[in-house]
Amino acid sequence: MSHVYVARAREVAARMIGEELMVLSARESKLFSLNETAAAIWQAADGITPLSEIVEQRLCQGYEVDPAVAFCDAEELVGGLASHGILKVSNVPMEQTS
Repeated sequence: MSHVYVARAREVAARMIGEELMVLSARESKLFSLNETAAAIWQAADGITPLSEIVEQRLCQGYEVDPAVAFCDAEELVGGLASHGILKVSNVPMEQTS
Protein backbone atom coordinates (compact mmCIF):
# COMPACT_ATOMS: atom_id res chain seq x y z
CA MET A 1 0.00 0.00 0.00
CA SER A 2 1.47 3.35 -1.01
CA HIS A 3 1.24 6.20 1.44
CA VAL A 4 -1.40 8.86 0.98
CA TYR A 5 -1.01 12.16 2.78
CA VAL A 6 -3.82 14.64 3.34
CA ALA A 7 -3.76 18.28 4.37
CA ARG A 8 -6.47 20.80 5.06
CA ALA A 9 -6.76 23.34 2.27
CA ARG A 10 -5.89 26.93 3.11
CA GLU A 11 -8.99 28.28 1.36
CA VAL A 12 -11.47 26.97 3.93
CA ALA A 13 -13.04 28.13 7.17
CA ALA A 14 -14.21 25.60 9.73
CA ARG A 15 -16.17 25.72 12.95
CA MET A 16 -17.80 23.20 15.27
CA ILE A 17 -21.54 23.77 15.58
CA GLY A 18 -22.96 21.35 18.08
CA GLU A 19 -21.81 17.89 17.06
CA GLU A 20 -21.02 18.80 13.45
CA LEU A 21 -17.95 20.34 11.87
CA MET A 22 -19.02 22.93 9.33
CA VAL A 23 -16.48 23.66 6.60
CA LEU A 24 -16.84 26.50 4.10
CA SER A 25 -15.04 26.02 0.80
CA ALA A 26 -13.99 29.40 -0.56
CA ARG A 27 -13.27 27.79 -3.93
CA GLU A 28 -16.89 26.72 -4.38
CA SER A 29 -18.60 29.05 -1.90
CA LYS A 30 -20.29 25.99 -0.43
CA LEU A 31 -20.83 24.90 3.15
CA PHE A 32 -20.18 21.27 4.07
CA SER A 33 -21.28 19.47 7.21
CA LEU A 34 -18.82 16.77 8.26
CA ASN A 35 -19.97 13.91 10.44
CA GLU A 36 -17.85 12.64 13.33
CA THR A 37 -15.74 10.31 11.16
CA ALA A 38 -15.12 12.87 8.42
CA ALA A 39 -14.34 15.52 11.02
CA ALA A 40 -11.76 13.26 12.70
CA ILE A 41 -9.97 12.78 9.37
CA TRP A 42 -10.18 16.48 8.46
CA GLN A 43 -8.86 17.58 11.86
CA ALA A 44 -5.92 15.13 11.67
CA ALA A 45 -5.05 16.08 8.07
CA ASP A 46 -1.72 17.78 8.73
CA GLY A 47 0.02 16.84 5.49
CA ILE A 48 2.71 14.81 7.21
CA THR A 49 0.75 11.96 8.82
CA PRO A 50 -0.15 9.17 6.38
CA LEU A 51 -3.88 8.56 5.94
CA SER A 52 -3.34 4.94 7.04
CA GLU A 53 -2.00 6.18 10.39
CA ILE A 54 -4.89 8.64 10.80
CA VAL A 55 -7.36 5.82 10.14
CA GLU A 56 -5.59 3.48 12.56
CA GLN A 57 -5.29 6.03 15.37
CA ARG A 58 -8.50 8.03 14.96
CA LEU A 59 -11.00 5.52 13.59
CA CYS A 60 -9.94 1.94 14.28
CA GLN A 61 -9.18 2.63 17.93
CA GLY A 62 -12.49 4.41 18.48
CA TYR A 63 -14.80 2.16 16.48
CA GLU A 64 -15.08 -1.55 15.83
CA VAL A 65 -14.08 -1.49 12.18
CA ASP A 66 -11.81 -3.58 10.01
CA PRO A 67 -8.69 -1.50 9.19
CA ALA A 68 -8.78 -2.38 5.47
CA VAL A 69 -12.45 -1.41 5.17
CA ALA A 70 -11.89 1.78 7.18
CA PHE A 71 -8.95 2.75 4.96
CA CYS A 72 -10.93 2.18 1.74
CA ASP A 73 -13.82 4.25 3.10
CA ALA A 74 -11.41 6.98 4.22
CA GLU A 75 -9.77 7.10 0.78
CA GLU A 76 -13.19 7.56 -0.82
CA LEU A 77 -14.12 10.29 1.67
CA VAL A 78 -10.80 12.08 1.19
CA GLY A 79 -11.22 11.95 -2.58
CA GLY A 80 -14.63 13.57 -2.29
CA LEU A 81 -13.42 16.30 0.04
CA ALA A 82 -10.42 16.94 -2.20
CA SER A 83 -12.69 17.30 -5.23
CA HIS A 84 -14.42 20.18 -3.42
CA GLY A 85 -11.15 21.87 -2.42
CA ILE A 86 -11.47 21.05 1.28
CA LEU A 87 -8.47 18.71 1.42
CA LYS A 88 -5.28 18.33 -0.57
CA VAL A 89 -3.98 14.83 -1.32
CA SER A 90 -0.41 13.79 -2.12
CA ASN A 91 1.77 10.69 -2.33
CA VAL A 92 4.51 12.55 -0.44
CA PRO A 93 4.40 14.53 2.82
CA MET A 94 3.35 18.17 2.47
CA GLU A 95 4.03 21.24 4.55
CA GLN A 96 1.54 21.81 7.31
CA THR A 97 -1.32 24.07 6.28
CA SER A 98 -2.75 25.03 9.63
